Amino acid sequence: MSTLPKRSEVAADNTWNLADLFPDQKAWEQAYEELKKDLKKAAGFEGKLDSAPQIKAIFELEDELGLATERLYVYANLHHDEDTADPTYQALLEKAKKVSVEVSEALSFVTPEILSLPEAELDKLIESKELEAYRFTLTEIKREKAHVLSKAEEALLAQVGNLSQAPQSIFGMLNNADMKFPKIKDAEGKEVELTHGSYIQFLESPDREVRHNAFKAVYETYAKQKNTLAATLNANVNKNMFYAKVRKYPSVLEMSLYGDNIPEDVYDNLIGTIHESLPLLHRYMKLRKKLLGVDELHMYDLFAPLVEEYKWDITYDEAKKLCIEGLKPLGEDYSKALQEGFNNRWIDVYENEGKRTGAYSWGSYGTHPYVLLNHKDNLNSMFTLAHEMGHALHSYYSDKALPYRDAQYTIFLAEVASTTNEALLMDYLLKHADDKKQKLYLLTYYADQFRTTVFRQTMFAEFEKIVHERAEAGVSMTPQELSSIYYDLNKKYHGSDMVVDQDIEMEWARIPHFYRSFYVYKYATGFSAATSFSKQILDEGQPAVDRYLGFLKSGGSDYSINILKKAGVDMSSPQPVRDAMSVFEDVISQMEQLTK
Repeated sequence: MSTLPKRSEVAADNTWNLADLFPDQKAWEQAYEELKKDLKKAAGFEGKLDSAPQIKAIFELEDELGLATERLYVYANLHHDEDTADPTYQALLEKAKKVSVEVSEALSFVTPEILSLPEAELDKLIESKELEAYRFTLTEIKREKAHVLSKAEEALLAQVGNLSQAPQSIFGMLNNADMKFPKIKDAEGKEVELTHGSYIQFLESPDREVRHNAFKAVYETYAKQKNTLAATLNANVNKNMFYAKVRKYPSVLEMSLYGDNIPEDVYDNLIGTIHESLPLLHRYMKLRKKLLGVDELHMYDLFAPLVEEYKWDITYDEAKKLCIEGLKPLGEDYSKALQEGFNNRWIDVYENEGKRTGAYSWGSYGTHPYVLLNHKDNLNSMFTLAHEMGHALHSYYSDKALPYRDAQYTIFLAEVASTTNEALLMDYLLKHADDKKQKLYLLTYYADQFRTTVFRQTMFAEFEKIVHERAEAGVSMTPQELSSIYYDLNKKYHGSDMVVDQDIEMEWARIPHFYRSFYVYKYATGFSAATSFSKQILDEGQPAVDRYLGFLKSGGSDYSINILKKAGVDMSSPQPVRDAMSVFEDVISQMEQLTK
């Protein structure tokens, strides 16, 4: 018998108000029919995109169809997530997905047709007064030109698309469906099943025996499949090399960064700056060893709690109040927008039967953003609220300041606003912590975020770089080679106060992100940029706040790296990562002081 309330039993005040998108389903159906009708207009432009007026008209239609699709999709999806078992919204979501594909297909001729224009013609269009609002779009299309193939070759590559999903699909099936872990004993001595979901919980156990057994069981299981797992990872690397070669990129790394127009320096600077900061991580490992009171610190001790179970109940109302206080440095306008979200039902707060798990912020241009939570009365949920409202207000400011096309920001920027909120809230909580235990609890939470989001993700990023470079140089990536690279990196990153258990050499085999190649570095750069922003806001006040609000209002109107640079965070230099490291150093110093 579930103790969760049914959706119909949840108080309206704790739910989001989707009537702000469409008053009811009837209005949704009307908008759907209109979109289906407007879709037919696209065909009239095919073969005619050779002048500024025609290109302007198709871009306007593209925006109109894009926004209409987005609103239909968001409404259906948000309703579906309230109760995933509700058949009405399952059906509505399917309709939205289908029409979304139809829109993409109807407009698929636009970019190739513009790209087929002679270069001089394209340059003229970029500079034309009539297309001024679309200058960035056209510049982007031109930038792609060198890597777009002939129509026939592009058609062939599109057909290869399904094959290219194979390494990720096979890894997913092997990892999620076929991988079976042995049973282990929990802290009470009961035999329990070890799963992907329970693994981290076991690693967080105060009982060291439980941590050790879970760690051994997981990596011994992966080691039994090492040849197959190395083959799937190699297949993914070979797929990447194939695409880089046919699309005329010098390397897989360059191809992966090209979409967001990120210079390779950003990637290399991150790794280089983290290398120079490794003594800080080594210092934290030493402190961890001391606080756990162990003779040797092992890899399975990394998630063990450092503060005896500290219970801190934070209701949703208290979490909102603390967020408002913690984010005051961002100024009155930001506070007002934050409270608008809290008071006007942007947020779906608590868990109910059938509700989607996790948390996110999403929405459609022209209406306010929405936030899904599954709030529990704890510290983690409060940070989740601050994080998701960071995303929400990023969209809110971008949408208010910019036309639809320019308001959409990249993934490279997405985590910056959310993490800046977390950093400011953490600063406030630390300044107002009323006892030593509470302060140590907060500092541990923060230090582990640096360890997992900056150091660990950079180590992953470095592993990907080494593996691809060796494969591109013709080195055969055997399971032994992969394990050896991974083990050496762990030794380098964790330092001499850590016993780097041999089993960790198999961890590469369980990281799904390695199948979304060269993606994880964005976690580390996003966290560093956010920490740099929060440091500037707290140190400088108003000038830094103005620059930061300028960043929030910039959406995707320029390349990500330029948007950050204008706001005072230059990711092509080591400075933002160094700023983040100085905050990490301060956290460690405070922990050392408290535990003398």
